[in-house]
Amino acid sequence: MITFSDFKKLEIKIGKVISVEKIPNADKLLKFNFDLGHEQRQIIAGIAEFFNDYQALVGQEMPILVNLEPKKIRGYESQGMILVADADGQAILLQPAQPVPPGTIVR
Repeated sequence: MITFSDFKKLEIKIGKVISVEKIPNADKLLKFNFDLGHEQRQIIAGIAEFFNDYQALVGQEMPILVNLEPKKIRGYESQGMILVADADGQAILLQPAQPVPPGTIVR
């Protein structure tokens, strides 16, 4: 359990996928570039195995945890985390029910 004040520390915003590519020699990793309205972020995500046509993700909006400490993964800096649902081991993208501007705060 976490406190409400701990939860308030999480900064989640809607990001729009600008580009996505597979990281060489890594079966599960995709490198995303996101538009967050006021900035762009690169995020490395281990979800490649769930998307045969990952290029179809370009233009999609999804929630991003933006205040996670950056981390190097396979030599690439990841500047956040994509939030997905885990449904029986499958990564399911979470998306707004209607279009919203990149950088919109999720509460």
